[in-house]
Amino acid sequence: MVTRQSTKKHPERASFDPQAFLATVGAARTITQCQKDYKIFSQGDPAEAVFYIQQGRVKLKVRSQQKKEAVIAILGAGDFLGEACLIGQTVQVATATAMAPSFILRIEKKEMLRVLHEERKFSDFFVPYVLSRNMRIQEDLVDQLFNSSERRLARTLLLLANYGKEGKPETVVPEINQETLAGMVGTTRSRVSFFLTKFKKLGFIDYKHGLRVHRSLLSIVLHD
Repeated sequence: MVTRQSTKKHPERASFDPQAFLATVGAARTITQCQKDYKIFSQGDPAEAVFYIQQGRVKLKVRSQQKKEAVIAILGAGDFLGEACLIGQTVQVATATAMAPSFILRIEKKEMLRVLHEERKFSDFFVPYVLSRNMRIQEDLVDQLFNSSERRLARTLLLLANYGKEGKPETVVPEINQETLAGMVGTTRSRVSFFLTKFKKLGFIDYKHGLRVHRSLLSIVLHD
């Protein structure tokens, strides 16, 4: 782990740039270079900061008292972690682990609250993100309650490939293994393997340079 710190000052309020704020360090902001499998925080740790993924991919996983585990999200560059501390959450409810080499910006809670209160541009940037995440959580719940494991897997793959977002869809990174997919979908690894084989035979996915998802997989999600 390598931590980079700087003495750069905050930008002037009149020219405040949210992206510049999230790209630099300061008295209450540090950037950590995380190797694969590095734990950014663990379930039960004090919730004292917000984290921003500058580069890489992070897995959020929860563990029950019965030691059952579930992957609740895979997040990438541009996503935040731990933002619930801003509304009173005192401990982390999940474990965040880097799935690939990543750069993670840690912003102390007080600094995050200060910027949200004082910088309109940052609030305009952050609030839509939080609302979008909340909508995604509701959609995930509906998906778990009403859709088959096959459709849930198809939707998960499409989301990981960024279908529906602006820009060209990405290839699903090789670090997403069948065990992780099973935890996200809420089914067994053998069922995931069965459906992936089916999707490949139908031409919905392929394994050139990692797992690639084709737009035709949408037919599984949209099928009644």
